[in-house]
Amino acid sequence: MNLHRWIVIALTILLFLGTFLSIIDSAQPPFSCDKLNSQSDSFSFCKTTLPIPARARDLVSRLTIDEKISQLVNTAPAIPRLGIPAYQWWSEALHGVAYAGPGITFNGNIRAATSFPQVILTAASFDVHLWYRIGQVIGKEARAVYNEGQATGMTFWAPNINIFRDPRWGRGQETPGEDPMVTGKYAVSYVRGVQGDSFQGGMLKHGELQASACCKHFTAYDLDNWKGITRFGFDARVTEQDLADTFQPPFRSCIQDGQASGIMCAYNRVNGVPPCANHNLLTQTARKQWGFHGYITSDCDAVSIIYEQHKYAGTPEDAVADVLKAGMDVNCGYYLLNYTKSAFLQKKVSESDIDRALQNLFSVRMRLGLFNGDPKKLLYGSIGPDQVCTKEHQELALEAARNGIVLLKNSAKLLPLSKKITSLAVIGPNANNAFVMLGNYQGPPCISVAVYKALQDYVPNAVYHEGCNAVNCTSAAIDDAVNAAKGADYVVLVMGLDQGEETEQLDRESLTLPGQQESLITAVANAANKPVILVLLCGGPVDVSFAKDNPKIGSILWAGYPGQAGGIALSEILFGDHNPGGRLPLTWYPKEFVNIPMTDMRMRPDPSSGYPGRTYRFYNGKKVFEFGYGLSYSTYSYNFVKVAQSTLYLNQLSATAQVTATSSNAARYLAVSEMSRDSCEKAKFSTVVGVENSGDLAGKHPVLLFVRQAKATNGNPIKQLIGFQRVSLDAGAKAEIEFTLSPCEHLSGANEDGLMVMEEGSRYLVVGDKEYPINVVI
Repeated sequence: MNLHRWIVIALTILLFLGTFLSIIDSAQPPFSCDKLNSQSDSFSFCKTTLPIPARARDLVSRLTIDEKISQLVNTAPAIPRLGIPAYQWWSEALHGVAYAGPGITFNGNIRAATSFPQVILTAASFDVHLWYRIGQVIGKEARAVYNEGQATGMTFWAPNINIFRDPRWGRGQETPGEDPMVTGKYAVSYVRGVQGDSFQGGMLKHGELQASACCKHFTAYDLDNWKGITRFGFDARVTEQDLADTFQPPFRSCIQDGQASGIMCAYNRVNGVPPCANHNLLTQTARKQWGFHGYITSDCDAVSIIYEQHKYAGTPEDAVADVLKAGMDVNCGYYLLNYTKSAFLQKKVSESDIDRALQNLFSVRMRLGLFNGDPKKLLYGSIGPDQVCTKEHQELALEAARNGIVLLKNSAKLLPLSKKITSLAVIGPNANNAFVMLGNYQGPPCISVAVYKALQDYVPNAVYHEGCNAVNCTSAAIDDAVNAAKGADYVVLVMGLDQGEETEQLDRESLTLPGQQESLITAVANAANKPVILVLLCGGPVDVSFAKDNPKIGSILWAGYPGQAGGIALSEILFGDHNPGGRLPLTWYPKEFVNIPMTDMRMRPDPSSGYPGRTYRFYNGKKVFEFGYGLSYSTYSYNFVKVAQSTLYLNQLSATAQVTATSSNAARYLAVSEMSRDSCEKAKFSTVVGVENSGDLAGKHPVLLFVRQAKATNGNPIKQLIGFQRVSLDAGAKAEIEFTLSPCEHLSGANEDGLMVMEEGSRYLVVGDKEYPINVVI
């Protein structure tokens, strides 16, 4: 009911703006091959009956060398003699159509777009269908902006599917978290939704894209600016084992299953080689091994730093040659515009190198329908401003925020609060700031409701005090905040971080709350009449052990950056109109973890040096909160109803694959690469998990299924998530959830050579506190 009121207000404002702007004619979206232009009939690239590769080759063959070079950068100019308009490759849509890139404007009839929670919070829902629906909305609203003439491109540089390896990373908020499988599943759902594919995939066989998604940053990129070490010069030293089972799988999923039409190569070097100049990575792996068919862009100015920062290339022309021969297609920046001609004249690049890139670029533009005549008369031509910021889209933004927010503590069932309370103090620098909830790479939201404003819908006379001068809390009005708390029956503290503490080009050096926030929280908790409620707005984890262990802090919620409807979602959870069910998609480390250099890329622990490893899969140190942790107002229990196979015989999986042992006392294994696809398919088996909601409230609950080895050796994970599903259960209700297990995928791991293998030995399927033994034998 609260959201409906805010939506009515927002739609009224948008209607007024639309009326006010009605004197402005909506611009025609840029396109080629106008049917009204007789010249178009003479161009084979305009003939939609021809295959797109043939059309792209024809177009490229008509360009002069200078025209070709002009198209190798993100701001591609028009070629009037062929009726080709200018094109902007750089647009952003991380969690809603954004104004971060130059390809989108919000200065016409469309002034806003649905702003979903920042990705890290959306991931906490563990709901692939939700992720897909969000992608659908973003793709539809992106197409509407284009159709309205407010976009000069339809290629969106999202999602960010790097692994949230280190809790200090400023851009970790943009990712789905630390688990490779979750990250891969998110990538597939988002990409399919944005591009106009079905949830199951396979609808884009004819190539028609609603919008183009681009998976970034390829690969092993997760450091921006830490203690003076920047992404522009950092060399990520990564083992073959870690590449195989941590950094590369999300990109493989994005390409093979999601069928993404774009990839972005990263700034940093990986084992000495810049990704944009790595032929093995871009061509051998992405295109030939994984079957990628799309365009590859550099990150912005990533080509220039190959020469200027990394010193990998001897001259600017060498850098140009390196990236074009590696398989990169377009440069975000101007290095290729400035130096490709001289590289060509010096015979460091050939015209065929340039043609290859251009054919990839124009093929994607053709798949978007931009060379098929007036786009308003084509498949997605009817999508207009009336399909932006709709009631349904805004309801989905609210649903995403509700389902992602994680309840971390709820002593003595402090929450939910009674709707009869009349006295509430809302304190904190994030309490009355709607903008902070958007996170980075944001666009103008349809509505904007701060936490304090949303809570006033439940307690109209709630009082507010900021507590700190800003989120960095260099000064705190502790006495005033304490007085506000003393005058109220209940207190909600809205604290945490913002983009001044964590963002692109800004990694953290501390895992504690900034400035005097902790002192403020503790003082208010000590003075309050009842245990207080602490709400944390942040992307990366913070060490709040002081609050976790303090009985005067009764409840803690993590809300990430919850988007345009985040304030409403939080108020609904606090007052029991929604039962929280989010679960953490990343480990919350103790503050001492900052003693580990952020530059150490190793995932596995090293007992000889005391290095503890990273993420729940390998980290063996103490935790503030574990990956997958999350409470509810209900209590859920599990049991294994049925496991179709409890013993797996490796020698029966394939007649040709060789069972191998690295030494006489090592575990024997079977290489997955030696298994045929048919053998892997036949080896799949079913596991059925029973779930019961024994609480008094209905709830949506993510069920997480892990596998762990009885004895983790050879660098194997402590445990590994192999499946997750979200289930809705009424109070007292039960359900059975079926998981399909693929031994080739779920029971394998990477060895030190980066080879995926299935080792013999005992394993356990794990859900909650229940385990089921699985034996892998020869």
